Amino acid sequence: MLRRSMKKITAALAATLMTASVSAAPAPQEPINLDQLLQQLQQGQFSQSEENQAREARFRQQEAQQKQILEDAIAQRNQLEQLASDLETEFEGNETQLANLEENLTQSMGSLKELFGVLQQVTSDASGKFQNSVVSAQFPGRAEQLTELAEKIGSSSKLPTIEEIETVWFALQQEMTESGKIAEFEAMVTEADGEKETQDVVRVGTFNLVADGKYLEYNSTTGNIAELVRQPAGRYLQSAESLQEADSGVVTFGLDPTGGSILGLLVQAPSLKERVQQGGTVGYIILALGVVGLLFALERFVSLMLIGNKVKRQLKKEQPSADNPLGRVMLIKDKYPQADTETLELKLSEGILREVPKITRNLTFIKIISVVAPLMGLLGTVTGMINTFQAITLFGTGDPKLMAGGISQALVTTVLGLVVAIPMTLLFAMLHTRSKNMIHILQEQASGIIAERSERGA
Repeated sequence: MLRRSMKKITAALAATLMTASVSAAPAPQEPINLDQLLQQLQQGQFSQSEENQAREARFRQQEAQQKQILEDAIAQRNQLEQLASDLETEFEGNETQLANLEENLTQSMGSLKELFGVLQQVTSDASGKFQNSVVSAQFPGRAEQLTELAEKIGSSSKLPTIEEIETVWFALQQEMTESGKIAEFEAMVTEADGEKETQDVVRVGTFNLVADGKYLEYNSTTGNIAELVRQPAGRYLQSAESLQEADSGVVTFGLDPTGGSILGLLVQAPSLKERVQQGGTVGYIILALGVVGLLFALERFVSLMLIGNKVKRQLKKEQPSADNPLGRVMLIKDKYPQADTETLELKLSEGILREVPKITRNLTFIKIISVVAPLMGLLGTVTGMINTFQAITLFGTGDPKLMAGGISQALVTTVLGLVVAIPMTLLFAMLHTRSKNMIHILQEQASGIIAERSERGA
């Protein structure tokens, strides 16, 4: 009995300890006897029973509330399902009604629908053309207005009005009319240095804009008018200035029928100075040789012309003069009056040989330059091709611009060499012929003197 009682007490104690840990009972007291432990166990069971009853009462009370909440949620769900069903039915009805209305609209419009489709397409095309037209520089806002009208026709079921249709017709008619006119108007022009100034702009149809004797470009994105950073050749600028100053009549003008494309390519072409710079050091050397050769040729041309005039005057006079080669040769006859024919011939030959270097001076340099110039051009060609192959080795052949520098140098130096060599060759031939004719006159006169002396001696 005692063992069973002890087991029950131990089990009850364990249960009490577990309950105390679950129900957060106060911390255990000091060890007590078995009677007190039994009494404490009974009190714990009573407290747990009261707590369970309170919990059950709370659960019953909350159960009613949860049922009410569930009933409200179910009622709200049913209401929303009914609303969704009603809206779906209404949507299907609207879809059917809309389809019927669209069919009625299509039948009512008939051929007008195709007409307004064409109107929308024409309006869109005209808007894109007016966007890039130089006429819009004088009449801004046309492209934006047509763009808005095209969007309205495409997005709205409302038909365009007669006034809107007339707007498209008027814009097309205005473009056609202005394309055949030369008009002048004031506009803000951005100069090459970035400053803006109001100028009188002359518009040539739908092709070009000019102001202050310079060509202008129209930026369709911003609507600004600006001077070209690089202007075309001087003869085109003169034609633009003449057009701007003319009040009536016919004026020669450099017209770009593409509306700026050809002009853009024309101003990108390198000038003569830039072409020469492409030749590099070899090109400058060739030009220096050409200048030196030209100076030599000019000096020889003037000298031979002066000497030739003096020789011609000497041919008409009997008395020899020492200011020309022929006179100096003829003075040899008077210097040696008693010399025999052979001696006089030798003295005359000596005098002619003395005059030859003065007549043919610097002709050799001109001939050398005419030969060296094409060789220098060939040197520049080889140098340019070497640079080209180096660029290909480093960067490949993907970008032709990387090879353009070497190829330009090769071609430009070849051209410069030929440009210098051809005139030098012609000048040398001309001067050499003149000097040779002059020497021939000296030899002819010397032969006449010897013949005269021989006849006198016989």
